[in-house]
Amino acid sequence: MVAEAEPQQPSASTSYIPPSKYILSKAHLAAFQRSQTHQDIIDFIEELNEGIVGKKLSEAGEGSERTKPIIGILESVLEIAKSTPPVDNKLSRFGNPAFKTFYDKVGDASSGLHSRIVGLPAEAIPEVEVYFKESWGNKQRVDYGSGMEFNFLCWLLCLTKLGVFTKDDYPFLVLGVFWRYIEVMRYLQSTYWLEPAGSHGVWGLDDYHFLPFLWGSGQLKDHKYLRPKAIHDPEILEAFSRDYMYLSCISFINSIKTASLRWHSPMLDDISAVKTWSKVNEGMQKMYKAEVLGKLPVMQHALFGSLLPFPTPEQDPELKRALEEEEGDLPQPDSHGHIHVKGETGWSMDCCGIPVPSAFAAAQDGATPHGGTPTFTARSGIKPIPFD
Repeated sequence: MVAEAEPQQPSASTSYIPPSKYILSKAHLAAFQRSQTHQDIIDFIEELNEGIVGKKLSEAGEGSERTKPIIGILESVLEIAKSTPPVDNKLSRFGNPAFKTFYDKVGDASSGLHSRIVGLPAEAIPEVEVYFKESWGNKQRVDYGSGMEFNFLCWLLCLTKLGVFTKDDYPFLVLGVFWRYIEVMRYLQSTYWLEPAGSHGVWGLDDYHFLPFLWGSGQLKDHKYLRPKAIHDPEILEAFSRDYMYLSCISFINSIKTASLRWHSPMLDDISAVKTWSKVNEGMQKMYKAEVLGKLPVMQHALFGSLLPFPTPEQDPELKRALEEEEGDLPQPDSHGHIHVKGETGWSMDCCGIPVPSAFAAAQDGATPHGGTPTFTARSGIKPIPFD
């Protein structure tokens, strides 16, 4: 079992810092992977995972007085989206410009929304809310990917560090709060035709997400009857997708993509051959560490402040030495804010600058983003992690 972290209690000397980006090179990424912040994130994911084993979405309940305001905030975000309809953009299958208005409205409402959270110090809001505002997608690119999902995870972790939640809330944080976030994101993705961040959502297991599959496999890992291959059985999906995140995500993918899972989601298709959900869950955790937390194209956008600090060169001698060696040779962001690093395969040409049409646009149009036969290409950047 992972030890429960002590909440960070605010004091008169607490100095909160609006988070910013620190990871500019492989040396910075390596420093992050050695850091206490990296370990805190891993521990949080694992603790949440253990808290939902054998529990169904339908058993989430209404939450505690600590978590109810969070659900209310998510409902408010959904209402903002519903009051900001997409503009007429029929000639384009790319992101709808109305998303930028929605994004600004959420930013304007953010401080007030955070004031509802019981136990959240007012002076911490400017730091915590940055993760929240960056959880809904990128305003400039009108896209969404696992990096934005990571920001939502960081938002929950920051609130936990501040003592807003207790460990008793952990099952509801996944089955109630996080799942409601996914439902709101589905509304945003389908309404504004958010483009998959990267190349066809290269760092997500579907076009957008990773964590629902990680925690969804955790839900199922002690199930007596359902096996990973069950994702290919329409009757099982119909019967159990309301209770299990993993199966719900598969059903959702099937609802918007007409080709077989083998074509548009080959990684998920391969994983279905694993014998047990326990092995799938173990593999998902390894993959998240390697392919999200361990990849510069994702983590270059990660945000660090006082609650999730980035190590200084003085705290990490290896980082100091590496930066001295790299001095004058650090990569610079391009016009999209991306860092391009030689040797990061799969990203040198297509991590940005080439818009990828939304699958929702294609589904509504009855075709793929590129026209022709409805098939979806495999994502080239993600590497298989052994599941057996």
